[in-house]
Amino acid sequence: MPVADIGALRRRTTAVLVASQILGGLGVATGIALAAVLAQQVSGTEALSGLAPTATVVGTALLSLPLAALMTARGRRAGLVLAYGIGALGAGVVVLASVIGSFPLLLLGMAGFGGASSANLQARFAAADLAEPDHRARAISTVVWATTIGAVLGPNIAAPAGRSVTGLGIPAAAGPFAWAAVVFVLAAATVWVLLRPDPLLTARALAAGKEPEAPGARSLRAGFAAVAASPMARLALVTVAVAHTAMVSIMSMTPVALSHHGAGIELIGLVISGHIAGMYAFSPVMGRLSDKLGRLSVIGLAAGLLACAALLAGTAGASHGRTAAGLFVLGLGWSAGLVAGSALLTDSVPQPSRAAVQGLSDLTMNASAGLGGVVAGIVVAQAGYGWLNALAACLLLPMALLAMRRAISR
Repeated sequence: MPVADIGALRRRTTAVLVASQILGGLGVATGIALAAVLAQQVSGTEALSGLAPTATVVGTALLSLPLAALMTARGRRAGLVLAYGIGALGAGVVVLASVIGSFPLLLLGMAGFGGASSANLQARFAAADLAEPDHRARAISTVVWATTIGAVLGPNIAAPAGRSVTGLGIPAAAGPFAWAAVVFVLAAATVWVLLRPDPLLTARALAAGKEPEAPGARSLRAGFAAVAASPMARLALVTVAVAHTAMVSIMSMTPVALSHHGAGIELIGLVISGHIAGMYAFSPVMGRLSDKLGRLSVIGLAAGLLACAALLAGTAGASHGRTAAGLFVLGLGWSAGLVAGSALLTDSVPQPSRAAVQGLSDLTMNASAGLGGVVAGIVVAQAGYGWLNALAACLLLPMALLAMRRAISR
């Protein structure tokens, strides 16, 4: 394929992924803003409120390896469309569960809702498929940045989405999920129609003449072996897992903490919007820093930002402004960890096993965050929001130590 054609294909692929990320980010953020509140209403207890966002993370984790296997066999397009479809179905189940008052069904729907999160996460790797190695972090960050538009708007339309369904007998807190189901269908249609040719299959074809491929190199087993053989890949896995766990644990319980101090749905939506802006709006900066200064430097920056966020939010008390600042910095730390960790992971493994390794990465980060979300609800109920932030800060030590060790060894 001529170089000019590769460049045009890269730009077209990025444009399609950006469009789908805007839609996917809008749907996920609209629903997740009130997930803990809806769970508290349906279950009748605050102690179980953290299980709703946790179920989303668990669903995202459970889908990671099957989606990786599907993408390995059929390409990114098939995997992304299936993930958005599962997300739309899950959102519909959440609405049904809220109407009949079934908490188990609500958790099942939230797990399916996590399919859309899987699609949003895997899209960053689709952007890296055709990227040049020294621009890989920027390619990832561009797609991550695209989520900003929908993700920031989402929490702010949660209230009108809720009001729009109350006349139908649906609880206001479930309205955002009804809207999300429609948005996910639109995202799936965008990918299905426009993501052609498939970036992963194209990258594999381009690499076929350059890198000999051993039998079984695309299998999940080969992906595990590739990570085991690479210290940098292991550091990348730890980075994305720790950053995501700290972010999900703190973010998922912040609406509950804010409501304790008199915050309404509109204020909670603004705080979560600021947090999501931190997550996505500055990702191009993190991508450029990762390409210019190196992945390890940005991983160190991520550890510092996440620690600062835990300090701000954990000591905020009734100060809504301080909580908002902490959540914004929390988003910045997550962005730095995700972009640098994802680029480092892609750098560290051979092309044939990348899709499997990337699925393993999403499984690891979301399984860890799912466990963190379960613990978060219990910690807040028993000890308080401040202690939750303190525990999240302790999680950063392994990531920071491993990054320092790798930097010294180089």
